[in-house]
Amino acid sequence: MAILRDIFTWWHGTTIGTTLFTSRHGKKVGEDEAGNVYYRNADDTRRWVIYRIDSEASNVSADWHGWLHHTFDQPPTELPLRAWSWQKERLPNLTGTDAAYRPPGSLVSHGRDAGVTPKPYTPWVPE
Repeated sequence: MAILRDIFTWWHGTTIGTTLFTSRHGKKVGEDEAGNVYYRNADDTRRWVIYRIDSEASNVSADWHGWLHHTFDQPPTELPLRAWSWQKERLPNLTGTDAAYRPPGSLVSHGRDAGVTPKPYTPWVPE
């Protein structure tokens, strides 16, 4: 069953086409702390990432993101970005999880907030 998943889905990792392209044209550049592996082709016109777990763009750190989009010529393995004292640790995309941000009064929070009262519904009746 895993072979069918690899052929027909992209969100669990690489597809067969990406795997073949990477094996033929890819040159491994490095790996990040999350286990994602980064590649480029011979003339450095294409850069891509093979995700370790889920294909989610928020799993790429800022320094690797800059390299993938040709903002930086050298990968973070050769020239890492300077870490500033005010920077926070990178978080994955938490949308759809219990840890997602829900502002006060949000109707999607667990249960309705006590301070929010829905407006009464009055249907429109044509004259």
